[in-house]
Amino acid sequence: MTQPAARRASSRATPARKTPPAPASQATAPSANGAAGTALGPTSRRSSGSAAAKDQPLKEDIRFLGRLLGDVLREQEGAAAFETVETIRQTAVRFRRDGDKQAEQELDRLLKTLSRDQTTSVVRAFSYFSHLANIAEDQHHNRRRRVHALASSPPQPGSLLRALLSVADEGLSGEALQRFFDAALIVPVLTAHPTEVQRKSILDAQREIARLLAERDAPLTARERERNTALLRAHVTKLWQTRMLRTTRLMVSDEIENALSYYQTTFLREIPALYRELEEDVATVFPRRGARGEPAPLPAFFQMGSWIGGDRDGNPFVTAQTLRHAAQRQASVILTWYLDEIHALGAELSMSTSLVDVSAELLALAERSPDHSEHRADEPYRRALIGVYARLAATCRELTGEDAGRHAVGPAPAYTSAEDLRTDIQVVIDSLAAHHGEALTDARLTSLARAIDVFGFHLASIDLRQVSDGHEATVAELLKVAGVEGAYAALSEADKRTLLLRELQQPRLLTLPFHAYSETTASELDIFRAAREVRARYGNRIVRNYIISHTETLSDLLEVMLLQKEAGMFRHGHNGGGGGGAGLHVMVIPLFETIEDLRNAPQIMGDLLALPGFDAVLAAQGNEQEVMLGYSDSNKDGGFLTSNWELYKAELALVELFERKGAHLRLFHGRGGTVGRGGGPTYQAILSQPPGTVNGQIRLTEQGEIISSKFANPEIGRRNLETIVAATLEATMLPTRNRPKGLEEFEAAMQALSDHAFAAYRHLVYETPGFKDYFFATTPITEIADLNLGSRPASRKLMDKKHRRIEDLRAIPWGFSWGQCRLLLPGWFGFGSAVQRWLDEAGNAKAKAARLATLKRMHKQWPFFANLLSNMDMVLSKADLNVASRYAQLCDDRKLRNAVFSRISAEFTLTEQVLAAITGQSERLADNPLLARSIKNRFPYLDPLNHLQVELLKRFRSGKAGSDDARVRRGIHLSINGIAAGLRNSG
Repeated sequence: MTQPAARRASSRATPARKTPPAPASQATAPSANGAAGTALGPTSRRSSGSAAAKDQPLKEDIRFLGRLLGDVLREQEGAAAFETVETIRQTAVRFRRDGDKQAEQELDRLLKTLSRDQTTSVVRAFSYFSHLANIAEDQHHNRRRRVHALASSPPQPGSLLRALLSVADEGLSGEALQRFFDAALIVPVLTAHPTEVQRKSILDAQREIARLLAERDAPLTARERERNTALLRAHVTKLWQTRMLRTTRLMVSDEIENALSYYQTTFLREIPALYRELEEDVATVFPRRGARGEPAPLPAFFQMGSWIGGDRDGNPFVTAQTLRHAAQRQASVILTWYLDEIHALGAELSMSTSLVDVSAELLALAERSPDHSEHRADEPYRRALIGVYARLAATCRELTGEDAGRHAVGPAPAYTSAEDLRTDIQVVIDSLAAHHGEALTDARLTSLARAIDVFGFHLASIDLRQVSDGHEATVAELLKVAGVEGAYAALSEADKRTLLLRELQQPRLLTLPFHAYSETTASELDIFRAAREVRARYGNRIVRNYIISHTETLSDLLEVMLLQKEAGMFRHGHNGGGGGGAGLHVMVIPLFETIEDLRNAPQIMGDLLALPGFDAVLAAQGNEQEVMLGYSDSNKDGGFLTSNWELYKAELALVELFERKGAHLRLFHGRGGTVGRGGGPTYQAILSQPPGTVNGQIRLTEQGEIISSKFANPEIGRRNLETIVAATLEATMLPTRNRPKGLEEFEAAMQALSDHAFAAYRHLVYETPGFKDYFFATTPITEIADLNLGSRPASRKLMDKKHRRIEDLRAIPWGFSWGQCRLLLPGWFGFGSAVQRWLDEAGNAKAKAARLATLKRMHKQWPFFANLLSNMDMVLSKADLNVASRYAQLCDDRKLRNAVFSRISAEFTLTEQVLAAITGQSERLADNPLLARSIKNRFPYLDPLNHLQVELLKRFRSGKAGSDDARVRRGIHLSINGIAAGLRNSG
């Protein structure tokens, strides 16, 4: 790389092309809400300027899709059903706009009169409108990006080009950038969780609707537009006639297939495209070229991970067999994709040796091919690719047992590794480039090469995860049966460490081959053996990490090391009788989740790094150690503000520890969809990390419930992947942005705020008599647990009324439930009280004003605090006390209801007030008008779903539904689906 020479480049955009207006015959049509919808031509749909003008195409798309849904509703259910939907929508709007008590009474009367079938139709109508509006919004995001590109606008925040230009503007060199990429590792990790509400059949239909809607931005003839409209109407009809809910609970195999569908629609093409775009942008800003003048390739620093098939924490259905199945299916998907790409390349690369020379290596590759057809004797590229295809087909049969080859080829040996396949593809690339065929390598061939680098034969690394208690029980049984220690669980932490370290040095195993271990222990041991097996079969990258949930002590880590040893996945050091230093096949990663665990994390990791012999383990891991931080449980444990602050402090302390030890720390962020679970915009979240904590490497979860919103649309998916890379680049190379002047003062203020917020949150959730009963009564938590959402139960323990506790409830359905009732309490509660108490402690008015001024500076100068308030602002904008008050009525205990809801309401109002005082903005999302408009536009079809859900909950819980019980339950589940779609990041 060279010094930056292209800061002048603002984008690679080309001038906008003028397009003709739409035919007059496409003018207007009534929308489903009674307004006139206009299907304008491409010129107006690319409008720019005022906010209203920018949003006009979005409004048109929503009206258009709403009209189609209205037409389908009339056709399928009758005009009366359509009118009922409209009446409910209009009444709900009145209630929202004015807090109109009369409107509330009208809603009550109207909803109570609905029959079971009418209720179901109305819920489905509003739910599908939510889904269609989401599709329109995604399409509008893509449209606006194209508008910016066509107008040669400066690159937007979160884009790769903007990040690179920022690095260049700081005077950093191309060599420094190259060092970043050489050491970087960025891994989004897909997870399955119990709030994924969408069926794959629904997602597939929505993808097709999105594709057809995108077509309407192109210049279409009248006939083409009519055909497009007909196809869209057909797919909306298909949606209406497709069951929205699953009839049975998901199995782990279903979750595996759901995740794999995103590779087929998005990741397999968009990740290579992301690399290509990044290489082009780097070459633009920091000119550098390869041997032939092409943009120099970057290392495969961006990869994919998965928990699906390996995450056993709270899920008894994940076993050794599901791990084997996940690995086999992943290999099948990627190998089948390679086969299809190779076949397509064979059709494209028809060059003849009578017209162009080829390299000796390419000729040798062609000669090894089983293809000896005289028709292709002068077409060495085709013969070579047929040979590659034959070897890939053999590889697929060997690894997966499937005959994925769709075209007859002769016998050939299977590839022993993805690297061997990559070598053959490079032979083709080099030969083309050396003989005036470089243009032929630029699209499919280089993308295939990049895909092999990233996906190998394994597709994505599968993390293993289990709760620490499970490991302790397994180790205890092994020690007892082996006659080593009969009461391991009762030992002190110090004695456990001594015993475990001694056993790790023993060359013999604890496991007795003919002993019948308990089902739990046998299952745990099988997982480790399966991990060793799939690593041998698909390559070491298939399983690289083992995560320990609820890590509380160092012995929690040592237990997993010992279990690896039992499965032949631990290499002994010299003291253990083996050759070379000690090493683990799979990195052992602690997951610190609760507030207390986060506070103890630095001590535990310090003890680990100080262990005798662990330096050899660390060296075998490339002098790297990963630590995972849990956002969900820490929030449920301590509230929004304290969770974020304790995470911040833990990260800083861990970074300082690892720097002292001369080791590299990689943080794995267990973020969810909701703000209460660490959600919010990924770009801002990464940039707001404490200084020095990103350092070029990051892993972060993409939780099951929002994967579809991020990655179902390929273009939206690539944009989301791009922002992760851009943010990691900026956070690493421009760390001073997160070190504002006065940081020590800011951190002291945050500590005080956190203490107050923690007290307020704990007092409400864990210390208020009856709060548990209030929560279970006023949210659909029990109905969510009953819904066939994911393979994992919603609670770690059975939720019978006598024994259920907030502590036993998983953090994911906890947050999901608060979203359903529109309070979204985990994303804000405690902030208002914390600020108010901190200001009051100042004493006189002047001191209070000084503290408020400090908070204002924190908001303006400190990315961590600014991101905190921005996320809270978004949550408050989606919350609604009027709607929530209707859920509060579900609590039969009036005294309890009034006590709890009044406290929540008061805190909500106070939080809005102090937020406005700090930011200077009385309106929600004043600094993000696009998001504000998006949320506001959702209320007309989101609010009715909430009102319907309340009515259905009343019917179901009253026990008066009788024979309609199953239908009422189905209606509740439909409303849960629709509300989740309307909120988008709700899980």
